[in-house]
Amino acid sequence: MRYLHAMVRVANLDESLDFYCTKFGMKEVDRKINEEGKYTLVFLAAPNDTPTNVEDVGKEAAPLLELTYNWGDQTYSGGRNFGHLAFEVENIYETCRKLSEQGVVINRPPRDGTMAFIRSPDDISIELLQKGKSLPREEPWASMSNTGSW
Repeated sequence: MRYLHAMVRVANLDESLDFYCTKFGMKEVDRKINEEGKYTLVFLAAPNDTPTNVEDVGKEAAPLLELTYNWGDQTYSGGRNFGHLAFEVENIYETCRKLSEQGVVINRPPRDGTMAFIRSPDDISIELLQKGKSLPREEPWASMSNTGSW
């Protein structure tokens, strides 16, 4: 058995792509549009996991995030019921700083130099984990409180 992808439903594809690609740094690697079913699937990879070409999607490449956009007005709630997506980052403080500067709320700051949580526009909880050993505690993160739920 091999893990292939996680799927999340999104209410606004453009807003979600702005979050996942522009702000969070993921790359679109494939898109499938189904006119009959009235939905679009967009497959994203983390920057260091990006397949070299579309033929590699779902094969030897790392797992992907599938954004499912059902055409028309849809409202999805209960992102916390899904659980969360997890991404390893090179520097958790720098990642959180960049996201915060772009208006992303850091729901659970990286007080311990190891872990933080943010949420997507569709309320999907996303865990950020420091690659390797925890970074030394650093302000403003060390004394920052949680915001909302994560």
